[in-house]
Amino acid sequence: MISFSCRLPLFLSVALVATSAAGVHAEDAFKAFKQLDSTVKMPKLSAFSTPLAPAPPSLAKVVRFEAKLDNSGQPLQQGLEWRVFSPIAGADGKLPMVASSQGGSAELQLTPGDYFVNVSFGRAGVTRKLDVPSDGEVPKQVMVLDAGGMVLNAVSGPDTRIKASKLKFKIYAGDGPDDSDHGLIMDNVEPNTLVSLNSGTYHVVSRYGEVNAVVRADIKVEAGKITEATLQHRAAQMNFKLVSERGGEAIADTAWSILTSSGDAVAESVSAYPVLVLSEGNYTAIARNKDRIYQREFQVKAGENGDVELLLKDDQQNVQQQAGVDTN
Repeated sequence: MISFSCRLPLFLSVALVATSAAGVHAEDAFKAFKQLDSTVKMPKLSAFSTPLAPAPPSLAKVVRFEAKLDNSGQPLQQGLEWRVFSPIAGADGKLPMVASSQGGSAELQLTPGDYFVNVSFGRAGVTRKLDVPSDGEVPKQVMVLDAGGMVLNAVSGPDTRIKASKLKFKIYAGDGPDDSDHGLIMDNVEPNTLVSLNSGTYHVVSRYGEVNAVVRADIKVEAGKITEATLQHRAAQMNFKLVSERGGEAIADTAWSILTSSGDAVAESVSAYPVLVLSEGNYTAIARNKDRIYQREFQVKAGENGDVELLLKDDQQNVQQQAGVDTN
């Protein structure tokens, strides 16, 4: 199998949408992309108990909350999740959640005392301590997420588009080639999906198909900006069939094995017409039908999808002959 690891692949293109007084605000740009369900991980506050009953109106004070992507940004008006916790753990050892809100800016009623306030936006979040005094008004709480967004996509070869159903991404914390060194943040991310993240560098793994087409990159997310990254796969989609004549119908009940040039098996299938995505290189296709075995060598070139046909009537398969390629 081929695993292609790099910091910034040749075709890794990055487009930034920054907040600016003269241009479109980044928080507005977030609306243009499909966003993930805001199921959120809350570090250090993930263990909390059932929310407490609301404070009596006579004792509570109204506290207003706003959140921004960065210091110069505008308050976010959607996609936020606010949670307020008591700092004193309950009998179960968890922090009681005393108030919550979803959407944009929030107004919550809190009795005088100390609290932890957490706001999350997708996978980005921040927590701070809040003191609600007994006397006087509570100033508006403006929390800066120090967050941006990442939108991922990939092509095969120079510019061959890949069906979204064939692509999946994983996002890990930190950079570097070894997944074991990082914590997995998100799995099975679909292409063209906006992922909100705290600013920093992330290790992204893109898988094309289910066999051996994998590419990696370290991508930086900046506060208040959306990073659009397109990764380049050195792979292609190949269609296999055993036929009685060239261009004929695929013969059923055929078992397939695909071997690399070194003889390692990378894929197996029992299908008349298997479709596999393979990384660039030389392979051997072996087809078993009834008591007969057929084989043929073929080459995969990046971005050039093609067909590999094995002839049933040809007793002596020419293992040196290249498979015919259809790039349409």
